Amino acid sequence: MKRTAILTGGGDCPGLNAVIRGAVRKLYNNNVEAVGILEGWRGLIEGLHKPLHVSETDDILHLGGTILGSSRTNPFKKPHESIPKIKENMKRLDIDALIAIGGDDTLGAAAELYQKEGIPTVGVPKTIDNDLHGTDYCFGFYTAVERAMECFDWLRDTARSHRRCLVVECMGRHAGWITAFAGMAAACDYILIPEKKADIEDLCETLKRNRALGKLYNLVAVSESVKLGESHILQTAEKDDFGNVRLGGVGEMLAAIIQKKTGIETRHVVLGHLQRGGAPTAFDRILGTRYGIAAAELILKGEFGKMVALRGNNIITTEIDTARSGYKTLDMSLFALAEEFFK
Repeated sequence: MKRTAILTGGGDCPGLNAVIRGAVRKLYNNNVEAVGILEGWRGLIEGLHKPLHVSETDDILHLGGTILGSSRTNPFKKPHESIPKIKENMKRLDIDALIAIGGDDTLGAAAELYQKEGIPTVGVPKTIDNDLHGTDYCFGFYTAVERAMECFDWLRDTARSHRRCLVVECMGRHAGWITAFAGMAAACDYILIPEKKADIEDLCETLKRNRALGKLYNLVAVSESVKLGESHILQTAEKDDFGNVRLGGVGEMLAAIIQKKTGIETRHVVLGHLQRGGAPTAFDRILGTRYGIAAAELILKGEFGKMVALRGNNIITTEIDTARSGYKTLDMSLFALAEEFFK
């Protein structure tokens, strides 16, 4: 093993640079060069790369985002064009193996490259949504929760000052992890998640009851993927390379419904990409570092087609295919704690 490539795909996420740093250091300590693939799978198709040295990656632990850049390019959208280019670039750059850091789409492509094309790959699970199977938590999740909680705390001041209800829309394409955790941490009056059908009447009765008890304002957390009817609320019907639509708009619609049904002046706020940004928390820096080192160890041992994961407090290894075996929804026993405050 002489040279290993590292790429980051999909949405950016706090802790990505910690993974890169950990992997580069472990490879370097075992006399293996690291090369960074720029812009995700697109970079591997187009041959975009840069050398990764310990000297330049040692000071990136605290940085948000990814120094390698990212994209939502799907190498299997046009496999007859993309796969030969990937193989050609790996040969040209003398790359022996690949560490792919990403969510179900990125890791799914990595799994297919290994299974169908024999390209040695190792996966690192990444998503702020925390909805990947095979791992208890993904790095970036707790940072996203912290960001959202801080926003709720700031918005509370405005809500209280104007005696308003504020509906805050959080990220979570398939699961309500961020919404539930941030909503609980911010003591929201009500939380709506995709795992449970929205009960608008119960929501409005809860808000009115809290006002009757003397509360001067309300905070409502809602996941972007909550349905208020039979389908999701979309920003646009346009899909990315992996077939994902862009969600958004449920907060605005819910705010209008609340104001109409309760008479409480209501506004909405969309947190959006604020949840992705900023420096990772200590937990995510450490978890990202552990993942990076563990992924490099798999490369060094020649254990390809695998993914590192967190189980309890231990880093384990599982099949990379695990990441695309459906979505890990919120633990409803945790949500039951929040529901105690809706009564």
